[in-house]
Amino acid sequence: MTYISDNFDVAVIGAGHAGIEAGLASARLGCKTSVFTINMDAVGNCPCNPSIGGTAKGHLVREIDALGGEMGKTADECLLQMRMLNRGKGPAVQSLRAQIDRRRYADVMKHKLELQENLHLRQAEIVSLDHEPDGLWKLTTRNGATHICKAVIIASGTYLNGKVFIGDTSYNSGPDGIFPADFLSDSLIKIGLRLRRFKTGTPARVLRSSIDFSELESQPGDENIMHFSFENTEYCENKVDCHISWTNDNTKEVILKNIHRSPLYSGMIEGVGPRYCPSIEDKIVRFADKPRHQLFIEPCGEDTEEMYLQGMSSSLPEDVQIEFYHTIKGLEKVQIMRSAYAIEYDCVDPVQMNNTLEFIDFPGLYGAGQFNGSSGYEEAAAQGLIAGINAALKIQGKAPLILDRASSYIGTLIDDLVTKGCSDPYRMMTSRSEYRLILRQDNADERLTPIGHDLGLISDERFERFNEKCRLKAQELKRVKDTVISPTKEVNDILVSRETSEITTGIRLIELLKRPQLSYDALESVDVTRPELSRTIFEQVETEVKYEGYINKQRIQIDQMRRLEQKLLPADIDYATITGLRLEAVEKLNNVKPVNLGQASRISGVSPADISVLIIWLSVKKD
Repeated sequence: MTYISDNFDVAVIGAGHAGIEAGLASARLGCKTSVFTINMDAVGNCPCNPSIGGTAKGHLVREIDALGGEMGKTADECLLQMRMLNRGKGPAVQSLRAQIDRRRYADVMKHKLELQENLHLRQAEIVSLDHEPDGLWKLTTRNGATHICKAVIIASGTYLNGKVFIGDTSYNSGPDGIFPADFLSDSLIKIGLRLRRFKTGTPARVLRSSIDFSELESQPGDENIMHFSFENTEYCENKVDCHISWTNDNTKEVILKNIHRSPLYSGMIEGVGPRYCPSIEDKIVRFADKPRHQLFIEPCGEDTEEMYLQGMSSSLPEDVQIEFYHTIKGLEKVQIMRSAYAIEYDCVDPVQMNNTLEFIDFPGLYGAGQFNGSSGYEEAAAQGLIAGINAALKIQGKAPLILDRASSYIGTLIDDLVTKGCSDPYRMMTSRSEYRLILRQDNADERLTPIGHDLGLISDERFERFNEKCRLKAQELKRVKDTVISPTKEVNDILVSRETSEITTGIRLIELLKRPQLSYDALESVDVTRPELSRTIFEQVETEVKYEGYINKQRIQIDQMRRLEQKLLPADIDYATITGLRLEAVEKLNNVKPVNLGQASRISGVSPADISVLIIWLSVKKD
């Protein structure tokens, strides 16, 4: 028996990183919102890494924060250690990574949902989803409650038909031993969604006291911590060190002699795994000539003795896991608390969605996170935020929020998913962006905070502080252009010590800062008019000065891309009727239904010649 329960503007299925951001955004924009979770104790869970950020992922977290999302703030609140990755490389690829207290993170996020006005957090499994004749959506829970909703966001993570593998043992399960969602997939297939099977995995968690840290390399956090949230001005300190060890020939030998027992190689696992985060047995096989592989030993929290073995995910049997962990320096006597496992799950082909993350053929239905074929907490949260915003905007009759590739990594992520699709779990990387020198993590607020304020997710007070920061930065840029440095002995001594040429006449400060050997810090003693500003402003100004030529080139590329984006394609077009298109292009274009020429040009299988045909067709049609 079913019964009619509450109705909602927006219903979010799932309360992981995607569901949290979707629910908060929708509720904060004024929509009556419900977030459903299979288990209330799984809200905001980090079933894999106890960390937020990483290469390119840190960019996503800062962009989420710049738009008014919650991930960055909560990561800062639950910080154990913060590091800037790739600090020795260019500014485009530098990314923050935080080790967090995973249980505290989940508790803080859950409490934020509980306190949020317009949001109802409910433990219930959604078993069916029906599209009603009037365009509304009906959700039915396993307990028999039905809810009528104007919009639905599916953020199911790895729970849909979840199946765990440890050697030849397999059973239906979500992550961390929580019940899977065994019924919703059938309902989604019934309404017409194309699902497929992906796989991911997580390493073992081990007992801290069973590790010999004297044999490990210590990895401390940064001395000067940068926060994820642009709002965070409080001092934070690192509370823990992480540690590094390596596999060896003995590890390799144990894994190879038992490789037939891995469900990944025995054929038990059908799902496609992540290309850029393979299991240790996959690494050993694929990179057979590599003598060793690095692993990071990371704490899961302040009030737990669990340690996470980053880089050692596996689906090998427990006895094999114990044997190969014991071959590793520092882990010779390690005790496993939670075995490593692989998990298979259903997800959707994302080319069925448009750039708002709404399904093209199902108005009011949105997808976010691992349900869309992506991998990672940060990718999930970014999609959840956009899906939540767009569901609310649609209900309110407002224009959608579509971020293009030149605006953000979030825009790149979504465009890649809905335009190119993904054959394995999608992971954000800096190399995926053509405009990464402009899409740096330090300027995410400049790119996105005005949008967040216009939406209503950024407060007036925060926006005033942002505008003041922009004013101070512009003022400093003007100062370095106007300030002249005289050719004194002190100045030339600095230049010689930095292995750059002396000056014989006065030179503008901006010209000195352009030299790769020089920096604000190097010139501090001779830059007598320097104002008291935050280190962040000085770093941004220095980056923009040094890379001005490259940045301008990327701006030209962006202008060219946006001109193509302005050439809209009809939604009801049948590409088979356009003479001159190749058969592969016709198939791909009809499948994706791009909204403009820019998106069409990024579809795999659509060539520049096909785009030329479309340009001619559009010009003839216009005439």
